[in-house]
Amino acid sequence: MRGATMAAWIILGGLTFVIPWASVAGDDQSGQPRRPGVESQNQRLAVAADMPEYIPPVRSAPGGRVGGSTRGAGMMPILSALAPDHTGLTVQEQPSVYWYLAGATSYPVEFTLIDDRSIQPLLETRIRGPIQPGVQRVRMADYGMRLSPGVPYRWSVALVVDPDSRSRDNIAGGAIERIAPPAELRTKLARAGKAQAANIYAEAGLWYDALSAISDLLDAAPNDPVLRQKRASLLEQVGLRDIVEHDIRRSRAQ
Repeated sequence: MRGATMAAWIILGGLTFVIPWASVAGDDQSGQPRRPGVESQNQRLAVAADMPEYIPPVRSAPGGRVGGSTRGAGMMPILSALAPDHTGLTVQEQPSVYWYLAGATSYPVEFTLIDDRSIQPLLETRIRGPIQPGVQRVRMADYGMRLSPGVPYRWSVALVVDPDSRSRDNIAGGAIERIAPPAELRTKLARAGKAQAANIYAEAGLWYDALSAISDLLDAAPNDPVLRQKRASLLEQVGLRDIVEHDIRRSRAQ
């Protein structure tokens, strides 16, 4: 009998994910009957073992993620920076930063990048609405921005509800710093390939690079449940469980 499509239930930090696979029952290539229970357990363990483990840098500065609404206020959707509660690191000269919007909005969003050396923002630009819900990316390369090594930067997104009353803005943001690549990072990445890049970056304490690596793969395969689970795992490790729940629900509704 040919195997039917099955699904594994993976429980991660209180959240349940469904990971489908095909042909877990029936005969294997050697003609021997498979043992669905054992194989199912092995696949679940393999998926769980492949989750990225973010190891924060030892010298990480406090005061990373700030602001953001966890519930939304009135007609204002949830807004949050996808950043840790300390300064997140990158080895990229022109990295991407990410934020999350739970619902569509016609309000403009203002993105700002600053550092302690400058009086004026290095970058201040508006993203015009309507903006669709989900994980949003800001690429520094799109604005010609390059981060200097060893300089702490702060970035923020502001949902501008009333241009004449900016105190009503819903603001979220994070901190980012570019560092020199850790020893052997390039070798590890070359050996592992793109599929494992997020895990390697996460273990090296490179938050923004780990998140970018997973998100790049998800952009190419948005319905891949394992990739979505990997990003959910990474976000939950820095206390963004509310965002994980919203993102998973939204992806299931698509």
